Amino acid sequence: MPSSTSSSRRLTAADRPGVAQPVPVRDIPAQRWGAILLGALVLAALLIGGWEWHWRKFGALPGNRDDAMLWARQRLRIGQGAGDATVLVGASRTFFDVQLPVWEELSGRRPIQLALNGTSPTTPLEDLADDQNFRGRVLVGVAPDLFFSGFEFMGANFRNCRKHSPSDWVGKWLSMHLVEPYFAFYDPDFALFTVIRRQDWPLRAGMRGGTRVRKLTQVGPDRNNYMWTKLVTDPDYRALARRIWAEDFHDPPPTAAELVDKEKTLYLQIARNAAAVARLRARGVTVVYVREPSTGEYLQYETGAFPRQAAWDPLIAHVRVPGIYYDDYPQLRAENYQLPEWSHMSRESAERYTRELYLILQGQFPPDDGSRW
Repeated sequence: MPSSTSSSRRLTAADRPGVAQPVPVRDIPAQRWGAILLGALVLAALLIGGWEWHWRKFGALPGNRDDAMLWARQRLRIGQGAGDATVLVGASRTFFDVQLPVWEELSGRRPIQLALNGTSPTTPLEDLADDQNFRGRVLVGVAPDLFFSGFEFMGANFRNCRKHSPSDWVGKWLSMHLVEPYFAFYDPDFALFTVIRRQDWPLRAGMRGGTRVRKLTQVGPDRNNYMWTKLVTDPDYRALARRIWAEDFHDPPPTAAELVDKEKTLYLQIARNAAAVARLRARGVTVVYVREPSTGEYLQYETGAFPRQAAWDPLIAHVRVPGIYYDDYPQLRAENYQLPEWSHMSRESAERYTRELYLILQGQFPPDDGSRW
């Protein structure tokens, strides 16, 4: 007779620690798996096709993704036989406004485009200065707010360009040949979660809203880039781009401490450029700086934040190489070109600008070794 404090249940394997438990067997009913797979494929094709149709209707076209791998392909060319090339470093204005086919038509050789959106060119310039394989020419584009602040929005591109794995290279090759030439929706601006994030969600108390920069570019496989035509043809989209830039133009006035930090940063960037240029010049590399055109509210902001006499003039004095300030040359002035959102040129304007810029470089600042820019 069991006592009131014990159980008469027999011990089983489930009660013994360390004993594997039996896996229950579940019957899977017979299904028409082929039809299910076909239905899933059809549904996926319809969803992808609908997403593609939506963005095509919006005005998008297929193009290359300007990611770290695309940049790395161009940077690594310098060690693969292109060490005497003309290299372009800068921020988005250099990326938009200098058209590689026009440059090639004039010089007989296509430059290497290493400019990066939203990113100071100082670190890439230092990288070129340290690369003994490089002995060509460098055009350094200056967008004052990025250049003198040292801001590196896409800094991971150049920091990691030699660390990519074989799978990264294979993935980029597949993307460039099987996806990017055919699908407009593959642009990062049209990704589903990107679209969800930019909805007008309510903000918590104390938070400040900000709009991410929308699609502005159409990029080729060698990073030749031109402005997306929607900015030229669609007034609403152009106004949106301007509003996004203007979000940064109305910050509160800096405090005294912030002004001191800003001045220190400005002179640090100038000193870094001067040191990099000195190393390049010691190898016979020709370097020229270019302050590219801007207009409208963007120009007003830059003029107030980084006046020419406090930023550009000290830069050129310290780097001791020629500088081309767009307003000093009638053929480069902003009024000659179309800058729909104040900061970058339309494709047609960029092609004319590239021609004029090249003629100034080759005519007034030819390379020391007698080659062509």
